[in-house]
Amino acid sequence: MDIRNIAIIAHVDHGKTTLIDVLLRQSGAFRDNQAVAERALDSNELERERGITILAKCTSLVWRGSRINIVDTPGHADFGGEVERILDMVDGAVVLVDAAEGPMPQTKFVVGKALRLGLRPIVLINKVDKPEERAHAVHDEVFDLFAALDADDHQLDFPTLFASAKQGWAAAAPDGPRQDMAPLFDLILKHVPPPRGIEANAPLRMLATTLEANPYLGRILTGRITAGTVRPNMTVRALGRDGRVVETGRISKLLAFRGLERQPIELGEAGDIVAIAGLSAATVADTICDLSVSEPIPAQPIDPPTLAMTFQVNDSPLAGTEGDKVTSRVIRARLEREAEGNVALRISEGETKDAFEVAGRGELQLGILIETMRREGFELCIGRPQVVYRSDPATGQRLEPVEEVTIDVDEAYSGAVVDKLTQRRAELVEMRPSGGDKQRLVFFAPTRGLIGYHNEFMTDTRGTGVLNRVFHAYQPHRGTMPSRRTGVLISNDDGDAVAYALWNLEDRGPIMIDPGDRVYRGMIIGEHSRGTDLEVNVLKGKKLTNIRAAGKDDNVLLTPPLKLTLERALTYINDDELVEVTPKSIRLRKRQLDPHERKRESRKAEAV
Repeated sequence: MDIRNIAIIAHVDHGKTTLIDVLLRQSGAFRDNQAVAERALDSNELERERGITILAKCTSLVWRGSRINIVDTPGHADFGGEVERILDMVDGAVVLVDAAEGPMPQTKFVVGKALRLGLRPIVLINKVDKPEERAHAVHDEVFDLFAALDADDHQLDFPTLFASAKQGWAAAAPDGPRQDMAPLFDLILKHVPPPRGIEANAPLRMLATTLEANPYLGRILTGRITAGTVRPNMTVRALGRDGRVVETGRISKLLAFRGLERQPIELGEAGDIVAIAGLSAATVADTICDLSVSEPIPAQPIDPPTLAMTFQVNDSPLAGTEGDKVTSRVIRARLEREAEGNVALRISEGETKDAFEVAGRGELQLGILIETMRREGFELCIGRPQVVYRSDPATGQRLEPVEEVTIDVDEAYSGAVVDKLTQRRAELVEMRPSGGDKQRLVFFAPTRGLIGYHNEFMTDTRGTGVLNRVFHAYQPHRGTMPSRRTGVLISNDDGDAVAYALWNLEDRGPIMIDPGDRVYRGMIIGEHSRGTDLEVNVLKGKKLTNIRAAGKDDNVLLTPPLKLTLERALTYINDDELVEVTPKSIRLRKRQLDPHERKRESRKAEAV
């Protein structure tokens, strides 16, 4: 069968997964009466909750006798590693752009990688049904973006379609016939070439690009067959990037993507995307090949991680009361398993034997990992995110990661945004109107300056601003950075919090716990209104006597507590604090629970 392999790439929330829903339905992959969930490819529980794509996934459909394999890619920069590795599997890309927002940072990041691989792009300007659409202006911006990314003449001569994935149509003009997605299907068959570099009669060679674990089949490796054919029960070997033999084994199951499901097949041919089971040690970027092959397929290099967090065993007084996976051995095994399938993560030993340093692309990527582990029953203590520094090999100068930050904000709030980011050592590189009384601000900001900034940004813009960021480059260290301006309220004893005590502490600052919550010495129970930490007693009850007096029977009315989400808690803490994560709770605590140890540590830090 004639095969086309394409990726759909775009910025977060521009409509990739919704588009694939429509393509599957209109190609006949679903029965007319089949019940299918909205955004069917977002099968992960967290993807459905957050409305974002986290994992790259494959699907397949048939149009006019040709098989089109489609890869849905994440739109968030933190999951860029998922995008980079799957681009090896495809020969073309549908670049999806919002008709109102235009090209955004993640569009630029992924399109640049696709163009360098020589992929032929199709531009699909989506959401032209929005009242604020500016489709023709966005088309010009896409051309300027391709030119800035050094696209060749063939890539610059890209075809363009205008669409509304929500309404289920695509056309050559924004006001064209709004019927169905047939123009997009036909353009994919016409513009995207058949699989390149395919050797049908050569020995089997296939580059593994994604890895997942299945309780029945074991490890499942997905990739595109570059040469030869593959069958179940075939003996193959896996070669590492350096050519060494990782393992030799037998393929127990051969699966292909058919609509939303993976179905067993008896033969996989060169050019098709398949999944194989049966190998126990092969991983992402390994070459699965015939026993006669000794040269691996070169894999695309993955951008290095820029942010690291310390994962350590939970040693609080409440350890083990809510989770069942609490030892360093099971935490290490889980992190190593995650790093196998996620090439953008790097796991290393921490300062102590019970701690591990996990480096990734950003706060969201690491936050998703922590949330996933938490739901699996793990208890952890997580340290404040730290950027991954480098040194210049020529001068020995210290380098830090710098991100390109694109902000759309009402003009009234642009001054506050520029002021705050300038304090965080950001450099304003562009400022222009973006329509609708909004301004687009582009900064180059150090990653460490953006840690914890998003909540401040939403407050400054009254919730109307949109902030997007993507890794730009490593640049010379930009000096000291302002830290959190407030201190915290720390419990001085173990027990259950009392409403009367919390009521009396409300003047000191916002409280983060509810009455009846279990607390322990060294646990953070609120934010201090001043810049210093304060130890408080949250167990103190009301004195009960048989003498009545004015004011003694006041009703205790508490302000609703400040509840921090996992991502916000990670960016809120200072270097001497930890986030305690369990299946049921997210608590903040001091690294040293004993107050005397804390004073000793602070004196050492001042001396240094």
